[in-house]
Amino acid sequence: MSAYESKLPRVLLTNDDGIDAPGLAVLEAVAAELAHEIWVVAPEHDQSGTSHSISLHSPLRVSRQGERRFGVTGTPGDCVVMGVRHLMREAPPSLVLSGVNRGGNLGIETMFSGTVGAAMTGLLLGLPSFALSQVFSDRERVRWDTARTLAPGVIRKLLAIEHAAPTCLNVNFPDVDAADAGPLTPTRQGVGLVRDIEVLPEVDPRGIPYHWLRFERGPRENDADSETATVAAGRVSVTPLAFDRTDEATFARLAASLI
Repeated sequence: MSAYESKLPRVLLTNDDGIDAPGLAVLEAVAAELAHEIWVVAPEHDQSGTSHSISLHSPLRVSRQGERRFGVTGTPGDCVVMGVRHLMREAPPSLVLSGVNRGGNLGIETMFSGTVGAAMTGLLLGLPSFALSQVFSDRERVRWDTARTLAPGVIRKLLAIEHAAPTCLNVNFPDVDAADAGPLTPTRQGVGLVRDIEVLPEVDPRGIPYHWLRFERGPRENDADSETATVAAGRVSVTPLAFDRTDEATFARLAASLI
């Protein structure tokens, strides 16, 4: 049996949709094939859109919800820190898995994603970390079976690849049946589908104004090797992510003008 086919000692699972989300249940089933010991440390409530944020100005409360299963009153990033540095301190995980998110995390949207933010927090703590998302076209008919069927093999393949240092990988499963999905394909982030952020003003029953924020999505020009184009073609995408967001072209122009 090769190294990547043997089971890991323990993994940490989290998400941004909340500890009761169906995608987390899918991830637990996937992790059962990959690890001897599964720890779940996830937000008690939906924390979508919280990116990499951690709670520096409010305390965190942790509730035990089963064996090696904990809810946290905080962000996905908080959950990873609490899991790795507190709850699992004596025996840290060998892998952090975040998801399975309800909906894709593609292009610019990954910057806002709590699913991806949790994985990036795992990377910051020195652990290999994967964010997993299931793309859908109908919110009421998410193809969870696609992620459930394909994720174990995808994760094993990614773990088998040698890396010089821990890495964060963003994986998106296409909105097709597992049997129809194309191969795991290396991708670039690309621009994705987010065009703008809208403010939707409303008034509550007491006449007090409030506001919702909403992404405006639609077709955008994405290169063939982007996440968006790859999952649209029915393939599984995997994008390596890093913390350094330096725009090299602009840096070169600044250097030529200012130095």
